[in-house]
Amino acid sequence: MKALPQAGDALPPLEIAVTRTLIVAGAVASRDYQDVHHDAEAAREKGSPDVFMNILTTNGLVGRYVTDHFGPRSVLRALTIRLGAPNHPGDTMTLTGTVVEVAEGPDGTATARVRIAGANGLGHHVTGTATVEVPR
Repeated sequence: MKALPQAGDALPPLEIAVTRTLIVAGAVASRDYQDVHHDAEAAREKGSPDVFMNILTTNGLVGRYVTDHFGPRSVLRALTIRLGAPNHPGDTMTLTGTVVEVAEGPDGTATARVRIAGANGLGHHVTGTATVEVPR
């Protein structure tokens, strides 16, 4: 029987290579056709050194990080994120997380609140919290 998460538990870091393909594919998959997510020249004209990742791709990567850690039967109930430094091609984003609160349910599940941070070479790309239901 798998142990339920405890407050203070750290999730292992996950390094994600930020490639041009990941940025463009994430934008297209989420139907975000803003030129700054696929056209380097347009991004430079708007003051960015290159294309950058959209919030929906970041949201998906953070959700994946949490559910990969807690397993395929876990259910992501809420995710709140705030973007900071942009993710540009050629960088690496490292996601980290810490369980900050756990509520055990009468049915043997637990609901954990996890503080998430994702940093790249420019600083914090994403910070936020996830609420995940974890079965025993």
